[in-house]
Amino acid sequence: MSEYEAVIGLETHIQLNTTTKIFCSCKADSWFDPPNTNICPVCTGMPGVLPVLNKAVVEKGVLLAQAMHAELRPLSFFDRKNYFYPDLPKGYQISQYDMSLAFGGWMDLAMPEGYTRRVTIHKLHLEEDAGKTRNEAGVRLIDFNRCGVPLIEMVTGPDLRSADEAAQYLIRLRQLLRWLGVSEADMEKAHLRCDANVSIRLKGETHLNPKTEIKNVNSIDAVRNAIQTEIARQIREVEAGRRIAAWTLEWDEDSGTLKKMRSKETEADYRYFREPDLLPVRLDDAWRAAILADFPELPMARRERFVTQYGLPEYDAEILTSERKLSDYYEAAVKAYAGDPKKVSNWLMNEVLRMINDRDLSPDTMQLTPVYLAEIIRLVDQNAININTGKALLTRVQDSGDAPARIVEAEGLAKVSDDSAIRAVVQEVLAESPKEVESYKAGKVTLMGWFVGQVMRKMRGKADATVARTVLEELLQ
Repeated sequence: MSEYEAVIGLETHIQLNTTTKIFCSCKADSWFDPPNTNICPVCTGMPGVLPVLNKAVVEKGVLLAQAMHAELRPLSFFDRKNYFYPDLPKGYQISQYDMSLAFGGWMDLAMPEGYTRRVTIHKLHLEEDAGKTRNEAGVRLIDFNRCGVPLIEMVTGPDLRSADEAAQYLIRLRQLLRWLGVSEADMEKAHLRCDANVSIRLKGETHLNPKTEIKNVNSIDAVRNAIQTEIARQIREVEAGRRIAAWTLEWDEDSGTLKKMRSKETEADYRYFREPDLLPVRLDDAWRAAILADFPELPMARRERFVTQYGLPEYDAEILTSERKLSDYYEAAVKAYAGDPKKVSNWLMNEVLRMINDRDLSPDTMQLTPVYLAEIIRLVDQNAININTGKALLTRVQDSGDAPARIVEAEGLAKVSDDSAIRAVVQEVLAESPKEVESYKAGKVTLMGWFVGQVMRKMRGKADATVARTVLEELLQ
């Protein structure tokens, strides 16, 4: 297998998170709704109806094109893509062909192995989704809810060289879509769908051999596994002296196998022509400027800045820029704290993220605001509370919305550093633990942590652990 290299291109269909569909006012996201409940004469192709373009679809397409370094066309058109399938009620799909919203572009993939792969974008266009079919007890059932759901189809060049690179592309694309706020990009809910075109060639060759197209992959792991399986199959076929046929293949997740669906279509099969019921999309300078006025710093650029500006390790920067809301939260906390950015990163990654994940919270709506997180860190720095009290404060602030200092004062959580108060509690602990005292004096010095813990428990976590340890060491002598 080392003699061959894979040549992979990906076709992704991205469901835009608009409120309504692309050409009608039906609700766009109907994942949890009963079949055929979010439909109307327009999206089901009834005679005499006329589509009306959803402006938000174009605007989200412009944002993604800008992020992918694609060239936006000032004038683009919709076309009819003709094919017959049970879940396509009109007998054609409204899409874009030769004059799409954008063309060109690229994404750089920083691979974990240390190299960068540039993936070019061949085409980026808007289109409507078709319906969904399901086989049940030998009967094909059709759900038209997805008909007319707005999509961006984005096609890469044949630039990827392994299943791992294809998976990394999807990981970065999903991150980018959520960062821009144009799609939820949940593959399990079909917000992000991927078809993979795969061929092989001997290393050093430059020509493209016949490719197969893999469909029905609904997770990044499935894409990786399906591509690896197909690469291995093609190598076996070539080494056995057989030719690779241009088939469309279906991935079976349960069995981990590929099945032939049909011979692969060509563009001529679809008989494209201009959509006569829709006007051209005119993206003038003013509209484009308005769309891009608040264009955000992109995740890879922000990750690099976190490393250089805040001195964060690559690992921290990667985690903190995984989502835009988390990234914004971190920067706001750093600004409010005005101290060591790495200390803020430690609190956020080790404590706050755990709470976010356990409670399914969103950083931008938490009652534990970045300002409150910074206040808790400062209280620990100032020795006003100990670190365990600080960690407990995170959930108390989130539950109540009260300021950390107010909670500390109201509940008497301030750190107790008074020697006499701690000494009295230490004497209680030692009097109640004669066996442990004897074991410690016999050489089991690891019990010191247990003694400190007992003191902290009796003082409800408010004792100064350093003072407690010093008093314990003195009295245990």
